[in-house]
Amino acid sequence: MAIATSLKDQPLTFEYSEEQMLIRETINEIAQKEFAPRAAEVDKNHRFPRENWDLLAASDVCGLPFPEQYGGAGLDSLCYSIVVEELAKACATTSVMYSAHVSLTAKPIYIFGTEEQRQRFLVPMCQGKKLGAFALSEPGSGSDAAAARCTAVLKGDHFILNGSKNWITNGIEADYYLVLAQTDATLKHRGLVALVVEKGSPGFSFGKLEDKLGIRGSSTCQILFEDTPVPIENMLGSIGEGFKVAMLTLDGGRIGIASQAVGIAQGAWDHAFKYSKERSAFGKTINQFQAIQFMLADMQTEIDAARLLTYHASLAQDRGVKFSKEAAHAKLYASEVAMRNTVKCVQIFGGYGFVTDYPVERYMRDAKITEIYEGTSEVQRIVIANHVLKGM
Repeated sequence: MAIATSLKDQPLTFEYSEEQMLIRETINEIAQKEFAPRAAEVDKNHRFPRENWDLLAASDVCGLPFPEQYGGAGLDSLCYSIVVEELAKACATTSVMYSAHVSLTAKPIYIFGTEEQRQRFLVPMCQGKKLGAFALSEPGSGSDAAAARCTAVLKGDHFILNGSKNWITNGIEADYYLVLAQTDATLKHRGLVALVVEKGSPGFSFGKLEDKLGIRGSSTCQILFEDTPVPIENMLGSIGEGFKVAMLTLDGGRIGIASQAVGIAQGAWDHAFKYSKERSAFGKTINQFQAIQFMLADMQTEIDAARLLTYHASLAQDRGVKFSKEAAHAKLYASEVAMRNTVKCVQIFGGYGFVTDYPVERYMRDAKITEIYEGTSEVQRIVIANHVLKGM
């Protein structure tokens, strides 16, 4: 009876804390006022919006989930998810620029780095003075970290890097690159090492800048290493721990992409809802037609469900428990909701949804990548299935 009373007294809905609500309102205001108006231009011109990054740095959110001693805000992963979502509602390019910096680069430096490495790398990243990038994928491998062919040979007090990495977000614009490389191919995943490589290192250059379907301003490129020396003090953890660094980083990154997917879906829905109240057909606004009402209802239901899955994964991460399954759940569902629902938003706009005068076609193009990077939907299903089968 006591248990029933306790459950009865609990709130039936998720509620933001005052701090989380303040973060949400603040970032929403910045994103809608500053980032949304230039999102179409950024997309059209494939332009990295450096001014957006500078504004985020000035707003003290570049180190949001890290302790204040490193220049961070000391907030939780849920606040981070909220920020990524609000950015994605306005500009998906800016959201992925931010999430790649925080969850894919700064986070592993904080978790696996020494105090000296945190002071040297993390502090300027939290201050927004330095931008991060994560370099795992290669021309012949995507999510298969153990198949890395980029080599790191230890010679004295340096590693010598050779090889290439593909599809690197923040590519040309970043200052620090977290690179996963192979020290001994016979060891496969047990031979991987994680190295922080600084822009301007000898033999470090840039290859092709990708012409993408979506998130077109995010500076995605190939990076090349030719006998590039990396000091051993730039290694996170020890030789052989690179795979662990990569897997934990991808789990956190998947929460960021889930948040981005929720934001893209919600942003498109907001535009479609507004348009449905303004567009008239057959003598009434189209939001009075049951077909449109049902589409809007189904979409918002899925978006809310995706958001809660994402928050659930964020809370698991904050509690310090394993969250691989939760991150995969959130990333899989949110990305597919984003793709499915942005297509419906284009449908609601009709012919106008197919032209660049209106933003929903951009949201649809941006949504697609969320089903691919940080592990495809198929990889997420493998992760989830492995967890499910272990529990049988």
